[in-house]
Amino acid sequence: MFEREFVEVNEIDNFLSFLWSIEWRDPWLIALCTFHISIFMMAILTRNYGNFQALLFFCLLLLVYFSESINKLASTNWKIFSRQQYFDSNGLFISVVFSMPILLNCILMVGSWLYQSTQLMTNLKTAQLKEQLRKDKELKERKKSKAQ
Repeated sequence: MFEREFVEVNEIDNFLSFLWSIEWRDPWLIALCTFHISIFMMAILTRNYGNFQALLFFCLLLLVYFSESINKLASTNWKIFSRQQYFDSNGLFISVVFSMPILLNCILMVGSWLYQSTQLMTNLKTAQLKEQLRKDKELKERKKSKAQ
């Protein structure tokens, strides 16, 4: 009996029915959800460690980049780790359950970096203004002492 490698996207009626058809109690899907939660926690807890976050960001983007290859590999070997064949030819499943959460974590990291940059620029400008006020005050005091 011939089995197709991929599920055709035109066989999917709507997105919600597609999500409801997924057997979320599959051990590998539980592991994938655990992976996403741990990456989210890692992104939150390491927000003050720039080098680590840059490395994490780069690795996550590499995972998204190679998701098409992962999808092809998973579609040919799905019987080894899954009860159902989820991996369609256009990559809808892997995009929804793998790439999208990773990209959301990357957006979270970029947002954190932008917020930290804003805070740093605000602190820098405040320090510059204080320094300018201090110099102006010293200059006034010098002029005042020279005038006396």
